Amino acid sequence: MKRIDLPPVWLAAFAVLAWTQAQHLSVDLSLAHPVTFFAAGLLIGGGIILAGLAVMEFRKHQTTIIPHETPSNLIQSGIFKRSRNPIYLADVLILAGLCLWWDAVLALALVPILVWVLERRFIVPEENRMRREFRADYARYEQKVRRWL
Repeated sequence: MKRIDLPPVWLAAFAVLAWTQAQHLSVDLSLAHPVTFFAAGLLIGGGIILAGLAVMEFRKHQTTIIPHETPSNLIQSGIFKRSRNPIYLADVLILAGLCLWWDAVLALALVPILVWVLERRFIVPEENRMRREFRADYARYEQKVRRWL
């Protein structure tokens, strides 16, 4: 189960729901406008860049990126100076961007639901592991850097 209980799988599932809503349940709601498509591109592109920056930090510090595993190092550099969870933030940005790109207005409600899922399934358990593993270092980091932004 842990092999499929990963954030990209949740993002893909929510994206499929958003796409399905856009294709089959539009209910004549639309945000289609060049500005909306531009914003969608910024959100998707920003999310991809954010995730890429985070992956580079994981590689640099030679620690696991798998959410259910305990990392060997506490990453506090790069994008992790600004957000404790840049990959999860990237997932949320990408979903919001896809909803706008596909003009899936009703599916925008999935964005806060994804935030909730990510917090409950991944962030809270990860933070608990980090507190046990890195103790005072993590407590200082947690005080200094916000969870999302």
